[in-house]
Amino acid sequence: MWRDHDFRSLWAGQTASQFGAQAGQVTVPLLAVVALNADATQLGALRAVQQVPILLFSLFVGVWVDRWRSRNVMVLADFGRAVALAAIPVAFLFGVLGIPLLLVLGFLVGVLTVFFDVAYQAALVRLVRRDQLVQGNSALEGSRSAAQIGGPALGGALVSLLTAPIAVVTGAFFFTVSFLSIRRIRHREPIPRHVERPARMRRQIAEGLRFVVGDPSLRAVGLASALFHFFFAALMTVYLLFLSRTLHLSATAVGLVLAAMGPGALVGSVLSARLPKRFGYGVVLVSSAVFAEGVMLFVPALRGSAALTIAALMAINFLFSAFSQLVDVTVMAVRQSITPLSIQGRVVATLDFVGMGLTPLGSLLGGFLATRLDLRTGVLLTVIGMLLSPLFMALSPLARLGRELPAPAALGPEAPPVGGSP
Repeated sequence: MWRDHDFRSLWAGQTASQFGAQAGQVTVPLLAVVALNADATQLGALRAVQQVPILLFSLFVGVWVDRWRSRNVMVLADFGRAVALAAIPVAFLFGVLGIPLLLVLGFLVGVLTVFFDVAYQAALVRLVRRDQLVQGNSALEGSRSAAQIGGPALGGALVSLLTAPIAVVTGAFFFTVSFLSIRRIRHREPIPRHVERPARMRRQIAEGLRFVVGDPSLRAVGLASALFHFFFAALMTVYLLFLSRTLHLSATAVGLVLAAMGPGALVGSVLSARLPKRFGYGVVLVSSAVFAEGVMLFVPALRGSAALTIAALMAINFLFSAFSQLVDVTVMAVRQSITPLSIQGRVVATLDFVGMGLTPLGSLLGGFLATRLDLRTGVLLTVIGMLLSPLFMALSPLARLGRELPAPAALGPEAPPVGGSP
């Protein structure tokens, strides 16, 4: 499969795009804090508008992508995100950048990210043979998982090395690389059958929702993911303020602390290929989630010299990243094995909607906690909230998964086939 020009182009573009998106989740808020002196409420609002498109548009995008050529969707989404991010430092240079403009551009980038994330997963089904799907999904989801953990670390390091406005430009660079790479895909996808009636779209959305709700494991994945992402969004809002204002770390030190997540993600990726088959998918999911969230309990207890604090934070972030990556990749494998190919796009969109739809509210909660409580208490409360996710998984069917992945679930006869799949 790695000899396939089109797959290499998709993988390279998707990897660059994911790192650009995840780095932007840090560089843009840090720009607001460092350059625009944003307070906790404004920072929470900024993170919320970056994430609210998942809640507003995921279900509709899942249907729209099935109707359009996924290559074109990805190219347009990357081009739009590159332009939007490039506009931020230009506006800053001319002295017209403020929180309102940053909120608008952050929302636009968030909308285009939803389109790209759903489209690249649909593109794989249309590009490779059925017997290559597992390997292809492993490569793409490994990139996305690494970006979700290592992207924020990269963003923090760029801010410390290049200053916040220039660091935002690097996000536009990543999206441009992705745009150029995906344009090189030569395969001409057949355009799926267009259905214009709104009732048809509502029925297709409902089919995806019913499939997720009707399968106990997928239902557990969605609810556990919702708990984690809600409190993680709150934590990240408080955490960035905690590092700079309570621990008094410099921008360089913050970059080092966040950069420790990158090697952790690499270790987690390596472990994800071996541990589930040795100990069982359920054991690995629950125990890894407990370790990942549990190690963050040490963060609010940190005091003392800057050198020791930075070293401790780097160790904590490394472990959190490694175990989080292990959970993420394992969950992806379970979801892909359960879901029939004909409904993969809508299941992805549904789980994104359920799992990440509450992240804007989580960001607002983080801003609220940061204004009403001291930051150390805010970090502790949000980490305790994150621990609800592994507790829920331990009580769900996910904990009983063995060393073999579950078989695909039965698909109702009303679900239509996806056009264009080989």
